[in-house]
Amino acid sequence: MPIQSANLNKPAGLLPLWNRIAGQLDTLINETVLALVARISLASIFFLSGRTKVDGLLTVNDSAYTLFREEYHVPLIPSDIAAHMATYAEHLFPLLLVLGLFTRLSALALLGMTAVIQIFVYPDAWPTHLSWAGLMLLLAARGGGLLSLDRLVGLK
Repeated sequence: MPIQSANLNKPAGLLPLWNRIAGQLDTLINETVLALVARISLASIFFLSGRTKVDGLLTVNDSAYTLFREEYHVPLIPSDIAAHMATYAEHLFPLLLVLGLFTRLSALALLGMTAVIQIFVYPDAWPTHLSWAGLMLLLAARGGGLLSLDRLVGLK
């Protein structure tokens, strides 16, 4: 007599419960929620980093110049220009992400910045940078979601 495999067509006792919970999670944690959380998470990371580089509203401080001159060795860009570019980018793109305006552009800009940080500044920090990249790729691919200015003004 051949050995009979379990009947895979009939759900096991926990399968319907699991699928019901999964369906509720699909409803509660939809793309709009995911995009909003990704936007705010990334914005907070980069904005707070940018705030450490300025005095007052947007005056690049001496410690930022020192950091770019002595620790952040970005090739092809003079350290003082790199300090300004990074500092302003860490303020502008997070603001755009929170607003959900030009979300895809902002995510791609921060992804480029993250790549530079990963390759030239902190190559051992790949687990952190990979987690950021995952959120940035989600936003670049899907956009800012329903709760974004992109959607309000008709940007895809």
